[in-house]
Amino acid sequence: MPTKNADGRAPARESSGQAIATVERAADVLMHFAETPSNTLGVTEIADALGMSKAAVHRILASLRVRGLIELDQSTRRYSLGVGAMRLGLAYLDRIDVRRIAAPELVTLSQRTDETATLSIRTGNYRIYVDQVTPAREVIMSVNLGVAHPLHAGASSKAFLAYLAEEEIENYLSLGALEPLTGNTIVDKAKLRRELTSIRDSGFAQSFSERMSGAASVASPILDHHGRPVAVVSVCGPVERFRAEVEECVARLLESTARLSAQMGWNASERG
Repeated sequence: MPTKNADGRAPARESSGQAIATVERAADVLMHFAETPSNTLGVTEIADALGMSKAAVHRILASLRVRGLIELDQSTRRYSLGVGAMRLGLAYLDRIDVRRIAAPELVTLSQRTDETATLSIRTGNYRIYVDQVTPAREVIMSVNLGVAHPLHAGASSKAFLAYLAEEEIENYLSLGALEPLTGNTIVDKAKLRRELTSIRDSGFAQSFSERMSGAASVASPILDHHGRPVAVVSVCGPVERFRAEVEECVARLLESTARLSAQMGWNASERG
């Protein structure tokens, strides 16, 4: 049976504008939970931060709780993100295709640097090229897609290795002697550790004939929401020409990987 107001009249239906405003406020509340450093929030905190009344915040939280997006700690009367929010996040992450997302960025990066832009993913103790975009010039670098390369040789490989957890790095280095692919490959483990620290500090790796003679590159990781490398983007070219282009290529590269990392959920402000 339809509900009625105290005077016996049926309540007016919520206008589309009111409905949209309600949805927007609910989205603002959810995003505030996602963006605040605190794991829990009180009604007053939310209301003050978003410029909303406490009554409006109460109504929104009650609705979100019904759907499992928000949880209430009965003892503290503070709220946190619920299982429903986690399910939404996981559903989004399951649908992420890093190759598809990175493809337009590779095109832009190659056009801006006039060099080859590549994308690599990791598979165990190796990484492989899965995509590349080459420039429209006579002399270019081209990579072989699908070929496995060790994680210590070349800019793309070192960019992966540098951003792994310390335990993973040590496990890799404990496998045995590092194989030299050229005379410039870093095979001294102490020197490589210093190189990995430098890569983490600067955000990019560089290589001059370390993996392949005559080739030079700079590379930077695409980070996920935990700060882990899900892929690596590089810019590469003939070593003689590339030396004069390194600074400009690094600038463009870091712009690209920052945008891609943001799409993967990484918040650069959280980087320690």
